[in-house]
Amino acid sequence: MSTRSVAAIDCGTNSIRLLISSVISLDEDEVQLLDVERRMEIVRLGQGVDKTGAFAPEALERTFSALRGYAELMRQHGVEFGPESVRMVATSATRDAANRQEFVDGVRSIIGVEPEVISGDEEAELSFIGATAELEGEDDGFKPPFLVVDIGGGSTEFVLGYAGDEGTGVVRAARSVNIGCVRMTERHLTQDPPTAEQIAAATADIDAALDEAAGAVPIDEAATVVCVAGTATTVAGIAEDLPEYDSDRIHHTQVSAERTHAIAEELLAMSHDRRAAIGVMHPGRVDVIGAGALILDRVVSRTGVGGFIASEHDILDGIAWSLCLSEAPE
Repeated sequence: MSTRSVAAIDCGTNSIRLLISSVISLDEDEVQLLDVERRMEIVRLGQGVDKTGAFAPEALERTFSALRGYAELMRQHGVEFGPESVRMVATSATRDAANRQEFVDGVRSIIGVEPEVISGDEEAELSFIGATAELEGEDDGFKPPFLVVDIGGGSTEFVLGYAGDEGTGVVRAARSVNIGCVRMTERHLTQDPPTAEQIAAATADIDAALDEAAGAVPIDEAATVVCVAGTATTVAGIAEDLPEYDSDRIHHTQVSAERTHAIAEELLAMSHDRRAAIGVMHPGRVDVIGAGALILDRVVSRTGVGGFIASEHDILDGIAWSLCLSEAPE
């Protein structure tokens, strides 16, 4: 048996997250991945990118500051800095930014590897593997095929497939579309709370993107919808009426379509202060949760499945599995 530590970093439009895992190789055919540390910080890397086409200097500094803290945690847990043990994936904001080289250079100087500017389809596949690694059996009632939906700050990923074990899966189709909680807030929901006209415009934009996604991914064939990332887990926490955010209780919570719609309507009607007072709400998500919940509501309604399962395991776990299954350094 051998053990090594790996670090997965997901840098999106709104947040940057870290997962440090212990990879335990029991034999040539059996590998286990155990959580050591999970962290998340709201950095708003995508601040203004939809309008300016470039990263704001203050957004870059917030991101680099968070990465410096993550690098220290990686050292504490014995992660070897290099591509065999560290992988950072950067998503939609990085694809859009004109000054992305400044971002790449800053990341390399802090953690020793460059961020991978992956395609939306690859992002969706990693999310699928991370979200479904625990769902390969049907004893828990979660039946395939699974549709994994990852609502980010700038984009939303859809991937349909069947779960495997030990970081594998069979993906039938995947598509990323440019709707996300930050993008929709900046583009449409500019008043607080937004007007009916603004909500209608955002809804039309979201539905058009869902039409695009459905052209590539047969979302109506899904038997189980698994939603990952902060919008879905926050809505699940609200549905459970939790006094504070509790990852263990939120993980695999099932939320009906009716409850999802009601929560979205409530969040869109609330003032900033009322949203901020919700126990499970992260301070960095207060401004964008209304748009995120609206996207979630439209997605769940479109699938016709009757609800969604919230998963705390997502693209971070998929990234960690990709490192887990790579060759360990000599």
